[in-house]
Amino acid sequence: MPRISEFYGIAVYMYYRDHAPPHFHAIYGQEEATFEIASGEILMGKLPRRARTLVRDWATEHIGELQKNWELARESQPLNQIQPLQ
Repeated sequence: MPRISEFYGIAVYMYYRDHAPPHFHAIYGQEEATFEIASGEILMGKLPRRARTLVRDWATEHIGELQKNWELARESQPLNQIQPLQ
């Protein structure tokens, strides 16, 4: 499971050959949530409110890069690192 970004203690991962819809995983402490790329909505899991807001802000900034990484992951290609939230 490649880590594609990390910021404010939040690690963002994308699995190879994961199921649709296109999504990524965010882990903060002991909490984990799966976010849909297109909407930024949580599909499964939970994060504290502040971490959830940071992840959504980051995802909005990098939606094109997330979609590209999803395509790469589906083809078992190396994923690109994405800049952290600043």
